[in-house]
Amino acid sequence: MATEARPPLSSVLPPLIFGTTTFNYLYNEDPYELNADALVHRALEHGVRAFDTSPYYGPSEEILGAALAAVNHKWPRETLHVNTKVGRIAADRFDYSRDWVKQSVQHSLRRLRTNYLDLVFCHDVEFVSESEVLDAVAELRRMRDDGVIRYIGISGYPLSVLASIARRVLRETGEPLDAVMSYAHFTLQNTMLATVGIKQFQAAGVDVVLNGSPLGMGLLRREGVPVGSMGDWHPACNKLRAAVKRASDFCDVYDERLEVIAIRYSLEQWVLRGAVVGSYGDPASGVPNRRLSHDRSQRLGVSLMGISKISELDKTLKVWRSILDGLEDGEETARRAGRWSRDHEWSLNRRRAIEILADGIREYLDEFIDYSWPSPPVGFVNQAASLSAELPTPAMSLPRDDAPREEGKALPLR
Repeated sequence: MATEARPPLSSVLPPLIFGTTTFNYLYNEDPYELNADALVHRALEHGVRAFDTSPYYGPSEEILGAALAAVNHKWPRETLHVNTKVGRIAADRFDYSRDWVKQSVQHSLRRLRTNYLDLVFCHDVEFVSESEVLDAVAELRRMRDDGVIRYIGISGYPLSVLASIARRVLRETGEPLDAVMSYAHFTLQNTMLATVGIKQFQAAGVDVVLNGSPLGMGLLRREGVPVGSMGDWHPACNKLRAAVKRASDFCDVYDERLEVIAIRYSLEQWVLRGAVVGSYGDPASGVPNRRLSHDRSQRLGVSLMGISKISELDKTLKVWRSILDGLEDGEETARRAGRWSRDHEWSLNRRRAIEILADGIREYLDEFIDYSWPSPPVGFVNQAASLSAELPTPAMSLPRDDAPREEGKALPLR
């Protein structure tokens, strides 16, 4: 699709995206037992139309591709947004060369069972040089002009790196990135994406900024960080984990769960504060999308949700729709969706309660407010990969029970 023929990404991307990071061995013992077909089917029934994955997420692309193929008769490919990534091959292997980028996209097309990709990110850009990222972006744009890709972005953890690359892409190519995906920087613990990131990305001309990992890659949970078959990989230090535990105990006093507060806070506040870098796509509100023109529709901050179970999906979408009911036109949204006439009022009251509890949680997080762990970790060395084989990643290969695990061997999966 030629550049001039493309509408802005913000005009088509749905503001709620099903992230399939969970379709891997770091978050789940066996992702093939997640019943992904049923998960994807239920999400589509609820109105979710966008999915995000990556080759680095082990079998995620393969699982998602099979699930989408199974429902293609009801939800054709052209009604969906399928996003993936390039560049990250394994925990310590990154290849942003043009040859590998091209090969990676072809692998993704095959696994996802599609002939085009809606949005492709350069994955975890902080692990390579800015020049390497620019080379990868150039190759992705060539593939975009051939109709294989529609939109291009970058993803990563450190906001300073993401902003620097976004500025350089604009400065050196004259064309801004369509999207930036930030992880764990708009949560109860860290809101730097809103306080610092938005202005920087707007200055670089970025159209849409996506907020990922509302739980801080699983940190903000009563049970603590997720531990799958690859062991404890989360980069949070013990002192931060202890602070999160105290915050969770505080929530228990008020018969609330930390993760429930964390998810609603992140989704709701980013819908509002991230709207200036958000999207106008179908919000999965329960009202059939009529594709209203920009002056009549509402731009919403874009978030990703990571789901492993249908019960989690149902609860998350219930929260999401309650958030939408609390917006300026939420009373009409609730009415048209057949929900309770006072859901707008209930949502506003819930928002206030969440804000009060969030203040209490942050008192316990104290010194870790707006703290970011190092990425890459100190001493990281990129083990350049050969193009001769499609290398397995830690997420792809389930370790043998008798295989020794080195402390800190696996890097965060994002």
